Amino acid sequence: MRLAPLAYPVDPPGPGESIAVADGVLWLRLPLPMALDHVNAYALDDGDGWTVVDAGLAWKGCRAAWERLLAGPLASRPVRRVVVTHHHPDHMGLAAYFVARGAELVTTRTAWLYARMLQLDHQDLPPPEAVAFRRRAGYDAARLAAFAETEPFNFSRTVERLPLGFTRIADGDALTMGGRRWRVACGGGHAPEHATFWSEDGALALTGDQILPRISSNVGVYPTEPEADPLADWLESCRRLAALADARRLALPGHNAPFTGLPLRLRQLADGHEAALARLRRRLAQRPSTAVECFETIFGRPIGEAEFGLAAVEAVAHLNHLAARGEAVAEIDPAGARRFRLGA
Repeated sequence: MRLAPLAYPVDPPGPGESIAVADGVLWLRLPLPMALDHVNAYALDDGDGWTVVDAGLAWKGCRAAWERLLAGPLASRPVRRVVVTHHHPDHMGLAAYFVARGAELVTTRTAWLYARMLQLDHQDLPPPEAVAFRRRAGYDAARLAAFAETEPFNFSRTVERLPLGFTRIADGDALTMGGRRWRVACGGGHAPEHATFWSEDGALALTGDQILPRISSNVGVYPTEPEADPLADWLESCRRLAALADARRLALPGHNAPFTGLPLRLRQLADGHEAALARLRRRLAQRPSTAVECFETIFGRPIGEAEFGLAAVEAVAHLNHLAARGEAVAEIDPAGARRFRLGA
């Protein structure tokens, strides 16, 4: 069956501005200091105040953007609630900024626990487990030495200290925002217990990073759980969320622009990973490979320095998925790297 193509009916708002994407729903765009230079937030009109969905990074550019928004498009009413889709810093970073101003924090238990744990785990240098993880992924000696001598990414630098209390949401829950009732559907793979919200009137879906229109969310394995299979969670989420998706819903994503065409996009996201797995099987049938050696096979292009770390964790995810399905076997080579070959 031919699915409706993706369409982008709304142009992005400018800095400090908002655009109404539906009755009672404003699209806001916050800057980020990285290649992906923005994150979306949404303000939903609750009558006596606003619900804000996702908070941006704890960074001066995001704080300045919020100050302009709170003095401009949102000035008529206070932010009474901040709803965070998942624990990543560009979404959770300034949640405490709103809580300090009287807002209620609403998120999943896993998102809150991960954010609290990572915020408290500050490292001046990478711990031995992180170095060993990258050695197993196939980092060469020079890259590994440079990594071991550099302060790693610290969650504590990009997320304001979270409050002790929060309001939990879980898969299947319902809540009212912006005059609509929304059902919570949690996905996985990009972030555990990632909340998406589906309006019961069939008009809208707040999809966070679980469903993005122009890029595919990173699905990675990390030293905290080196044998994990997040790609299985991602593919299962695509299948399950497809039951809620229809072409007429306007999807409000965490990055890029609001779009229609959810059924096609969910198929594209799953098919893209399945195609990468097929290419990977063909490669491993010819020669055993480390995660780093599989970059071009998986991504179809050279990987630059800025993308190297994210590419590595995603390559490990694809190889772990093949191993979990019994289609690949890993062996440790003399350099300490995990070299995968096609399974029996």
